[in-house]
Amino acid sequence: EVQLVQSGGGLAQAGGSQILSCTISGITFDDYAVTWFRQAPGKAHEWVSYIDVSNNRAFFADSVVGRFTISSNSAKFTVFLQMNKLKAEDTAVYYCAAMDLRQPYSDYALRVYEEAEYWGQGTQVTVSS
Repeated sequence: EVQLVQSGGGLAQAGGSQILSCTISGITFDDYAVTWFRQAPGKAHEWVSYIDVSNNRAFFADSVVGRFTISSNSAKFTVFLQMNKLKAEDTAVYYCAAMDLRQPYSDYALRVYEEAEYWGQGTQVTVSS
């Protein structure tokens, strides 16, 4: 059984930092890209970042570039999303998701929530201004 278990999140002040983690079991970790999405109230899922854990190549949405970083720890099967300089508009439920890169995912598809194969349970991040 594949499981993505998220931790972290909660309340933060604008300008502050938070770190989210996503620990994955049941897959061959290095075969996957791990993607972070977020969903603000009343809005669609928004792509935030993804990392190819085999080589640590990472990509970020324009809205978070320079503020968020993504990293992986293959020994712990965990991906981290470090969020710095938080803004009120970062308030959302954050989801990690996994996509098997042995499948022909396009760069576009890796940024689409519905294209993922597995999802974490979601974690709320609330940034107060």
